[in-house]
Amino acid sequence: MNKIYSAKRIGEVKEYYFSLKLKEIAEMNRNGDNVINLGIGSPDLPPSQKTIDALVQSAKLESNHGYQSYVGIPELREEFSNWYKRKYSVEINPANEILPLMGSKEGIMHISMAFLNPGDGVLIPNPGYPTYASVSTLLDANIIYYPLKDANNWYPDFEELENMDLRGEISLENVKLMWCNYPNMPTGTNGSIELFEKFVKFGKKHNIVICHDNPYSFILNDKPISIMSVEGAKDICIELNSLSKTFNMSGWRVGMVTSNSQFIEWILRVKSNMDSGMFKPLQIASIEALKSEDGWYQDMTNTYLKRRNLASQILECIGAEIKDNQVGMFLWGKVDGNGEDICDKILYESKVFLTPGSIFGSEGNSYVRISLCSNEQTLEKALNRIKK
Repeated sequence: MNKIYSAKRIGEVKEYYFSLKLKEIAEMNRNGDNVINLGIGSPDLPPSQKTIDALVQSAKLESNHGYQSYVGIPELREEFSNWYKRKYSVEINPANEILPLMGSKEGIMHISMAFLNPGDGVLIPNPGYPTYASVSTLLDANIIYYPLKDANNWYPDFEELENMDLRGEISLENVKLMWCNYPNMPTGTNGSIELFEKFVKFGKKHNIVICHDNPYSFILNDKPISIMSVEGAKDICIELNSLSKTFNMSGWRVGMVTSNSQFIEWILRVKSNMDSGMFKPLQIASIEALKSEDGWYQDMTNTYLKRRNLASQILECIGAEIKDNQVGMFLWGKVDGNGEDICDKILYESKVFLTPGSIFGSEGNSYVRISLCSNEQTLEKALNRIKK
């Protein structure tokens, strides 16, 4: 019998770190360890009651259970457009500049498949979300990591990128996409209009599509901004957004992508061959979430502020240095030593799981990340375990 082998690309992509670690934690729990998981950013709070009610009522209608349009119902695209205008002061045509997604993570694959040929260059931040690299690897793209450094406020050094090209270390001429993410995960650094202007200028100069991943705008951040607010950004930029963090809907898998109509049409060609449309009651409930009033955002801020205070105490307890201007639903701290070794020591001795910064890239080797997606009682319990 002939041996069967996986595709070569499978051998080049590792199982997601959290997938592996959660298996280990599950085994520890089976042995009675009762591990406190402060690693993953899955909101523990529910969506608004109006959102849940809209889902339930819509699901009761017999007519709402069939296949749906690949581009989402018009009402959802319209509400995404209203949300961008209201919260980011950005005008988006709901007819052809917005595409609802089953979570923004799938959008990373759709965008990459729509633009990348084998061998095309992709600029990926280090540290950064691992999915940017794994998807690029699956598509046989040429990954070029660009460093984000604490000394530069975790911003790219565009001048150094240009010099690398001039020195022949990379070829910007062959780069097709550049991924970026502000508010930044994992470092918690906020974006700025000045930074986004540099991204747009860089993209236009080198004909590089700038892909901005923007799911953390409203968590502990009173100045949410979109790269699309920069003049001319729509010509060269794509922005992903999500209901997962802002509205506590991570398991619902509802996101969106916005760009110019041509880019959206190309992404749609991929998406329409990979799913059969989003469940209509999910879309109707998402409309209700997007209509949330200012009080919703403030309540979330108040909750996360209390949690961040306890998370800061946990990181300080292990000797980590923390910048106080971080936004988003994580806290990032610099440790004295290897972050992965420290996280393993805490896991095995204190039965508390923190995320080592190394999984986001080599620039994160001396850092650890803690999630704010656990209530105050759980965080206090974790703090007491580590103190002991």
